Amino acid sequence: MVVASIITPPHHFFIPNDNPLDPDFTHRDQECISLIKGCRNIDEFRQLHGHILKLGYFSNPRCVGSLVAECALSAWGSMEYAQSIFRQIDDPGSFEFNAMIRGYVKDMNSKRALATYLDMVKTGVAPDNYTYPVVLKACASGEGNTIHGQIVKLGFSEDVFVENSLIAAYGRCGRVGDSCAVFDRMDLRKTVASWSAVIAAHAGNGMWTECLDLFRQMSFETSSRAEESIVVNVLSACSHLGAVEWGRIAHAYVLRNLLGHNAAVETLLIYMYIRCGRLEKGMRLFREMGRRRNVETYSVAISGQASYGGGVEALETFDEMLRSGLEPDDVVYVGVLNGCSRAGLVDEGLRYFDRMRIEHGIEPTIQHYGCMVDLLGRAGRIREAFDLVETMPMKPNNVIWRSLLSSCKLHREVALGEVAARNLFRLNTKNASDYLMLASIYAQAERWMDVSKTRVKMASMRIGQVPGSSWVEVNKKVQRFVSNDMSHPQRHEIYETLHQMEWQLRFEGYRPDTSQVLLLVEEDEKKQRLRSHSQKLAIAFSLINTLQGSPIRIARNVRMCSDCHKYTKLISVIYEREIVVRDRNIFHHFRDGSCSCKDYW
Repeated sequence: MVVASIITPPHHFFIPNDNPLDPDFTHRDQECISLIKGCRNIDEFRQLHGHILKLGYFSNPRCVGSLVAECALSAWGSMEYAQSIFRQIDDPGSFEFNAMIRGYVKDMNSKRALATYLDMVKTGVAPDNYTYPVVLKACASGEGNTIHGQIVKLGFSEDVFVENSLIAAYGRCGRVGDSCAVFDRMDLRKTVASWSAVIAAHAGNGMWTECLDLFRQMSFETSSRAEESIVVNVLSACSHLGAVEWGRIAHAYVLRNLLGHNAAVETLLIYMYIRCGRLEKGMRLFREMGRRRNVETYSVAISGQASYGGGVEALETFDEMLRSGLEPDDVVYVGVLNGCSRAGLVDEGLRYFDRMRIEHGIEPTIQHYGCMVDLLGRAGRIREAFDLVETMPMKPNNVIWRSLLSSCKLHREVALGEVAARNLFRLNTKNASDYLMLASIYAQAERWMDVSKTRVKMASMRIGQVPGSSWVEVNKKVQRFVSNDMSHPQRHEIYETLHQMEWQLRFEGYRPDTSQVLLLVEEDEKKQRLRSHSQKLAIAFSLINTLQGSPIRIARNVRMCSDCHKYTKLISVIYEREIVVRDRNIFHHFRDGSCSCKDYW
């Protein structure tokens, strides 16, 4: 063959699904397709394309289809070039249209992908079951209904691959109810991929409890082995909810079913245990990985140790990483600087900030500056933190100003707190916690009129306060509590236990920190408001429903107040319990009346 004599065929040959016994499928077709598949770069492809045109072989539908597919889908391909080939085809079929649609989806060009699909329909080329899974990847919310209607009209509504793609498409658009509707109609057609799609739809929309419910349902209804993607989403759900028991089940599943070592899954397991309050278990897995540890694994370990207040340990892990020959990236340094901030290691933090720039050539991002503002501010060096904000090479964002505002609240710095708040409000984030922090600064200074004005401003802007809530997992069920919660079935036992706890706390010298109540009300009313904070309800529930001496692990959606912190330290002594609380920022590990944060948080 002339083409073969001009371009050396690659060492590997790709034989398409076409039937070689088809009388129209010749050895010439097979050789041409193999040469197209063997192209290693765009220049080689252009040269081969030129020879095909020169020999008049472009009219062969198999050959021209392979040209379009290879140019559109190869890593070295070009959609612009593929489009130029496609336009030269007199009568493109579904294979060529599908290849173009897949190419545009691969290039993240959803608009062109959908336009190509519409051209396909307009020209009378019938879509097939390979068309819709790709088209659905390009769909936005409104387009999904139209495509779904066409799927039903053309009789693909019971094709399992199309149904799975519909579940995933609705999930990406935030329409989880529609995902579930498609999933429920599948009945006996459900495959592991179907479960994977519906679990991913919930995970992608932060519906973590539902993820675990679906995983539980899947375990009962099918004996099929879960895909890796299912395990990843389940571990993510456990990490967000602090559901360590379900995390252990997922871990056991990984050990039984995922053969070989997978560094990504192992890293996610470490992250899950750390986020569920089991730092020691996460670090044990980290050590067991040995040489399989990569930069991401070290980043998870360093950030985890930092979040528990273990700044010194985080720096030791970082030094170990450098000795292993791995080069740190900007994410690793965020963990290092956070570790210094959480442990109050100001001098070390300043030194590592310089080391990042000078030794490793990493230009500080706004996240690194945020860590440094937090480091200085939490240490009481508010003026230095403010000067750093003023001299940053980029415009401060809401995280920077919020960090400074939080430090002003911690150290009762009213003037700079007002400056930070003004800059924060100019960014129009409409975050209730920002206004509440400013109100707290005013309350500490007994400027009650300013407290009132701040709350009135919140109301006028319709900024609702997110209620503080706490989660605790008992017997593989995640229980959620809000302050003054009276909805739980065990509410009578919970409040009776609270009363007993308070009685014993008096003998330990506990006095409620009523400065946390930002209202000008009587002292008794302040104490009453503090009495039923969500964290205290979660602790009472756990004491009722867990074995004596077993650890209690709680997750919160907001920062722990100083009263709950003092309260929990004493409870850990009285009831001889280890209590781990994950708030919005860090972990607090209470044991024998002390906390891992060393009261520095």
